[in-house]
Amino acid sequence: MTETNGTGDGGQPDRRLAARDHFRITGAALKRWLIAQTQDAAAVAVLWLAGLLIIGVPWAPLWAVIGFFCQYVPNIGAVFALLGPASAGLVSGGFIRLAYVLILYAVIVVVDGLVLQPYLLKRTARVPIWASILTPLVFGLLLGFWGVLLAAPLLAVIYTYRTLRPPPSPGA
Repeated sequence: MTETNGTGDGGQPDRRLAARDHFRITGAALKRWLIAQTQDAAAVAVLWLAGLLIIGVPWAPLWAVIGFFCQYVPNIGAVFALLGPASAGLVSGGFIRLAYVLILYAVIVVVDGLVLQPYLLKRTARVPIWASILTPLVFGLLLGFWGVLLAAPLLAVIYTYRTLRPPPSPGA
């Protein structure tokens, strides 16, 4: 990984990484992000299941499983996860139960976006909480859907590379 570059700089080691090292490092970062995303999806599914069972929405376990898989789609996944429980709540309990499902949805989205995702990204992928909240917002404004889609995995890769970089020397 480190070799002398032969440019006459006094034998300083060359800090450049080989392509296979970049693939290994990036793959490890994306694996940690996927683990964090799966943990987040599982936590959201548990929130859906508990809330829907309390409200009394039919087929609550099915809606929780669908919520788990929809969690992998940024922005619109949460809305897709809402469609089934909202329909079942409306049919089984009228507008009151629908209102409860919408309140549950709002609670889950806020808890997930401001607590669960930032915490899990920090714990698993070593991304600071401020970055995991701010970056999807900025990328979403600049790049729309694709910015939000790519923000979290890109943060995981960037912060993995930051941990590899040695701290600057005090005299430099």
